[in-house]
Amino acid sequence: MKTLYTLLLSALVLASCSTEKADLIIHNAKIYTVNDAFDIKSAVAIKDGKFIAIGGEEILSKYNANDLLDIKGLAVYPGLIDAHCHFYQLGLAQEQVDLRGSKSVEEIIDRIKAHLEENNDEVILGRGWDQNLWEEKVFPNKAALDQAFPGKLVILERVDGHAAYVNSEVLNRAKITAKTKVDGGEVILENGTPSGVLVDKASDLAYAILPAPSVEKKIRALKKAEAIAFENGLTTVDDAGLNRDILELIDSLHTSKQLKIRVYGMISNAKENLEHYLNKGISQTERLTIRSVKVYADGALGSRGAALKSPYADDPKNTGLFLTTKQQIEDLALVLAEKGFQMNTHAIGDAANQVVLDAYTKALVDVEDPRWRVEHAQVVEKQDLEKFGPKVIPSVQPTHATSDMEWADERLGEERVQNAYTYKELLDWAGKLALGTDFPVEKVNPLHTFYAAVARKSLEGNPQGGYQTANALSRSEALKGMTSWAAYANFEEDFKGSIEIGKVADLVILSKDIMTVKESEILQAKVVATLMDGEVVYQLNNK
Repeated sequence: MKTLYTLLLSALVLASCSTEKADLIIHNAKIYTVNDAFDIKSAVAIKDGKFIAIGGEEILSKYNANDLLDIKGLAVYPGLIDAHCHFYQLGLAQEQVDLRGSKSVEEIIDRIKAHLEENNDEVILGRGWDQNLWEEKVFPNKAALDQAFPGKLVILERVDGHAAYVNSEVLNRAKITAKTKVDGGEVILENGTPSGVLVDKASDLAYAILPAPSVEKKIRALKKAEAIAFENGLTTVDDAGLNRDILELIDSLHTSKQLKIRVYGMISNAKENLEHYLNKGISQTERLTIRSVKVYADGALGSRGAALKSPYADDPKNTGLFLTTKQQIEDLALVLAEKGFQMNTHAIGDAANQVVLDAYTKALVDVEDPRWRVEHAQVVEKQDLEKFGPKVIPSVQPTHATSDMEWADERLGEERVQNAYTYKELLDWAGKLALGTDFPVEKVNPLHTFYAAVARKSLEGNPQGGYQTANALSRSEALKGMTSWAAYANFEEDFKGSIEIGKVADLVILSKDIMTVKESEILQAKVVATLMDGEVVYQLNNK
């Protein structure tokens, strides 16, 4: 044996007189099975990518394995599932300018210039700016980009993906003027002219002038995203909105064994996607499930695009935006219910959540087990909470609460903010809760999700007593939300989400037991190894 972190590359051959064969035995472990009894075991045997035995050290004498792995008491969990993310977009973002955490427009420009020193990009793409982090918490203006990058196309996506900051070159080529009107979007004006900020569907006009990525770039993006996911202990990603070309590309990469990660692909709500997949019907393999449609009811809170029942506390003339009308949501719900597809709707504001929940209630009267999802369920009035239940699952991202807490009360007001990020209340009504990160809006690390869910604190440990802690989750609830409940929300609980005989051998080994360590130590845990089908797909290099 070498060091703790190179165990998985130097497994011992097990000598045994047993006649029962296994490919791998992991033992001397603390294994959280996350089965119905939430059993904790010390050993598992794996064969042909599946668990064939789960128990104690007796497994060593019962099975003759090719590889025996003594992990010295480390904690083992089912492979983690990110129930809401943008996997493909994460890959694309690796070749763009990272603007997360930037404190000003000047810093944005400095980061772009540093990027251009190493990359001769004809089009400057970036993501991650957030005006709420700036000294003056106001949208930026195109003038700074015009001066710094004359003649270049510059499109910079806001951290939540619901606004774009562009220069005049983009506005001119996209023919965006003060008279441009977009259903479900807004061209922000200053002194009667476009400022350079395009909110929600208005940003589509900017992206429409760009050439589509090449197939090679798409493949490169998917592979880069997979490597990042494995490094963070993720074995399944629920990509919240993919077009047919990317879904078919993922399927082909699975078939050719160029991509291993499991993908729950939500179909983007576009006519051409729906026409194809609703006629084709549900499809599910052990690597790719296509049976859901991603719908956007409204925008985001940070860009004041979330649809509220009453105006924003810091913008009294604004109640946000519906990106899909009430009638369209209701009509689509009826179609999807009839076709047997899951409807997964982005709903941030309390008005959006009410419309979505009412549409679900109406459409699902005669549907026995739809498992429809409300993605984010961020601001939900008390009278709407009871509309969650066995048929409607909240799919939430705990880090949103801790990312937004410094300004959420400014947007919503002190009274209405009490209806936001109410994860425990949502769980009480629904019985299950699917947890995700929404990366690349937030960082990929699922331990951030776990910590935010149970501690309700930022990565820096603030506020000291936690944020609205009545809605914190227990550690077992948080783990279920990232494993067994997430698998259930994907209709995949029969073959993943827990460590049980017959299920795929997806595992993550952590350097600390997040179920028992002090709260302050949760974020110190590292992914020692990630396994899919009993195969090591990531191992920590402890040099």
